[in-house]
Parts: sequence; structure tokens; C-alpha cells
Amino acid sequence: MERIFLIGYMGAGKTTIGKKLSKALALDFIDLDKYIQHTYQKSIYQLFEEKGEEGFRKIEQKALHEVADFENVVISCGGGTPCYFDNMEVMKKAGTTVYIQVDPEELANRLLASKTIRPLIAGKSREELIPFIDNQLRERERYYNKADLVIKRDKLITKEDVYITVNQIAEQLKTRNK
Repeated sequence: MERIFLIGYMGAGKTTIGKKLSKALALDFIDLDKYIQHTYQKSIYQLFEEKGEEGFRKIEQKALHEVADFENVVISCGGGTPCYFDNMEVMKKAGTTVYIQVDPEELANRLLASKTIRPLIAGKSREELIPFIDNQLRERERYYNKADLVIKRDKLITKEDVYITVNQIAEQLKTRNK
């Protein structure tokens, strides 16, 4: 039985890496945000709008507790997931946590290029986004750095970059589980 939780800031590549990692390790894949959207039949943006951030975080906590019982799975978590309630402790107790660490400028580039609507950064320009990300990362790093593994990625542009990251995680998981 194996559970791997991918954590890190939005735009770090958790879903992209998670899908490939799950295939490489022959595990199922769950994107926590997609799980929430499917359960509530609403987008994350809609849930933020209707419930506010606090309400959304309670929904997220409930969903995390549910998927933390699944077996043989890679779970891509939302950027804020580890930072609320007992979420980080739940993940660490249930499986292995992997922090995908990316610097603020690269995150800003990825987020601006993304088609996904992200409630916390909606309407921010690049000039506003970098300091916003930098400040949030400073607040969140204390949670992210509790991860069992930290994978630093300067870029995640090509398929090769993704495979290098997946292989790095898989190797570290093997070493850790010996």
C-alpha cells in the first residue's frame, strides 16, 4: 500500500508530475481539486465565490481526509492544502509527502501562461504576481518544508524536464523505502 502526496505552490507542476509519476509507479492518480469539483459539481473558483476561502478550506480538508484512505495512489494537492488545519499531519501519517519547490519568478511565468482560473491570483499583473507569490511562499514554506522529500525544480517546460523530475522522485522514494 502506497500513498504519495505532491505538495507545493500553485503552478509548480504537481498535476503534470503526478500523472506521470503514477504511471511510472503503476499507481492511481487523484488531483484533489478535481476530486472536489467532481464531488460538489462546481469549480474551485465557484466554491471560493460561494463559501469564501475558509469555507473552501473546510471542503478541502474533508476531501483530503477521504482520499488519504485510498490505497496505491499519487495525490496532487492544492497549493494551500498543507497549510490549513491538520492537513500536513494527515498526509505525513497516511503516506509520503513530496514538496515540489519552484522559485517565485518561474511560478509567475507558469501561472500567467495557464488557462486555469485561480481565485487567489485572479486579475494580478506579472508585476503584482511575483511579490504576491514571494510573500505567500514565505508564509507557506514552514508547512511545505515538513515534507518527507523536497524536489527543487528550476524549470518544467519540456517533456524531458517532467521525466527528469519524475525519475528523481521515484529514485528518492526507492531510497527512502529501503
